[in-house]
Amino acid sequence: MVLPNQLTILRIILTPFFLFFFLFPDPLYKQISLGIFIVAALTDWYDGWLARKFNYITTWGKFWDPLADKILTSSAFLGFAILGVLEFWMVMIILIRDFIVTGLRAYADYKNFSFPTSYYAKWKTFIQMTFLYYLLAVYVCSHTVQLYTGNEKLFALLMNDYLIYFTMLFITIITFHSGADYLYKNRLLIAKLIRNKD
Repeated sequence: MVLPNQLTILRIILTPFFLFFFLFPDPLYKQISLGIFIVAALTDWYDGWLARKFNYITTWGKFWDPLADKILTSSAFLGFAILGVLEFWMVMIILIRDFIVTGLRAYADYKNFSFPTSYYAKWKTFIQMTFLYYLLAVYVCSHTVQLYTGNEKLFALLMNDYLIYFTMLFITIITFHSGADYLYKNRLLIAKLIRNKD
C-alpha cells in the first residue's frame, strides 16, 4: 500500500482517539485532543501532496481519502454537540449533507465519473473549516488554566453564545443550500452514475 493511503488509514485511526480525549473533562486531555487533530489534519495535506507529486493516485485513495477527511471533521462537530457548545440539529444537518455529497463524489471518482466542485461548495468548505479550527483552538485554550487566567473577558467574548450560535446557523444554512444546489445541478450525472453502478 502506498504511503498516501497509509496516511489516510492513520487519519481514520486517529479520529476516535481525538474524540475520546476531546470529550474528557481534564484540560490536559483536551490539549492532547487538539494535538491529535492537528496531526490528523496535516496527514490530509501531506498525503494529497505526495499523491500529486509522485502520482500515487489509486482507486482506493480516491474513495477513502475524502471520506477520511469528513470522518475527522464530523467527529469534531459531533464532539461540540455532545458538549453542548453547538446545537445538535445543526450538526446533524451538516453531517448528513456532507456525507451524502462526499460519498457520492467518492463513489463517482471510484467509477471514473467526473463530478465538478463549484466555487460555492469550496467557499462553504473554507468557511466551515475556518470556524471549526477557530472553535477548537479557542475552546481548548479556554480550558487551559495558564491561558484562561487573566483573560476571562477575552475568552468570554471569543466563546460568546450568540456569536457561536449565529455563525453556526449561517454555516448550517449555506451547507444545506450548497448540498441541494450540488445535487440539483448534477442530477443528470447522478442518474447516469446510478444506471452504470455495475
